[in-house]
Parts: sequence; C-alpha cells; structure tokens
Amino acid sequence: MNAAPMPVIAGLYAGLIALFLMFLATRVSRLRHAVRVGVGDGGDKRLARAIRVHGNAVEWALPVLLLLLIAELNRAPALLLHVCGVALLIGRVMHAVGVSNSSGMSLGRFAGMGITWVVLLALAGWDIWAFARLALV
Repeated sequence: MNAAPMPVIAGLYAGLIALFLMFLATRVSRLRHAVRVGVGDGGDKRLARAIRVHGNAVEWALPVLLLLLIAELNRAPALLLHVCGVALLIGRVMHAVGVSNSSGMSLGRFAGMGITWVVLLALAGWDIWAFARLALV
C-alpha cells in the first residue's frame, strides 16, 4: 500500500477556518475593550453573543476539520473534500451571521447549522466506510 498523501486540501480549509476564527476572536476582543470587560461578558448582551458565536464556531469547526483530515489521509476524492470544505466555511459563516444578528431563530443560524451537520455526517460516513474498506479486508 502506498503512503498516505500529504493533506494539502484539509490544510487549505483548516487555514481558512483559522482566519475566520481569528476574525471572530478579534470581534470579541474589540467588544471587550469597548465595554471594559476582561473576563466573562459583564452582562453585556452584544459581548455575550459575540463570545457564543466564536465558541460555537470553534466547537463545530474543529471536529469537522479532523474528519476532513482523516478523510484526505484515507484517500477521499478531492471533489468530496473540496465540497465539504467549502460547505463547512459557508455553513459556519452563515451561522455566525445569523446568531450575530438575532438571539432567536434565523435563516442563517438554521441553514448554517444544517449545512455543518450534513458535512459532519458525510465525512463521518466516509471515514467509517474507509475503515471498513481498508482495515476489514
């Protein structure tokens, strides 16, 4: 069996997600400075929402990126990896915009989370199938 490929596609989307997370973290830092709150949200609803938007992005993006990396190492088709990577980015941005603009239900929040879940399930399915195909021979 050939050595696993270098995970350049997963690296691309990990880098793009990292830039997105830095954007969200910068928003939190600027709000903290504006309302003079170093730890927690100080009861400021805008800061609390910005913290939650950043936290949610981290909570969902990292496991999906791990699944993307494993899929690439298990030789998933490049098209699948790119579709999942782009969809993850779109889903996380949609969710962040939706939650940033409304504390209730919004199209961005609903669609962004749905897209993220579909990507997670697709990659989990690929990784499980790759295990069955490669390890249970």
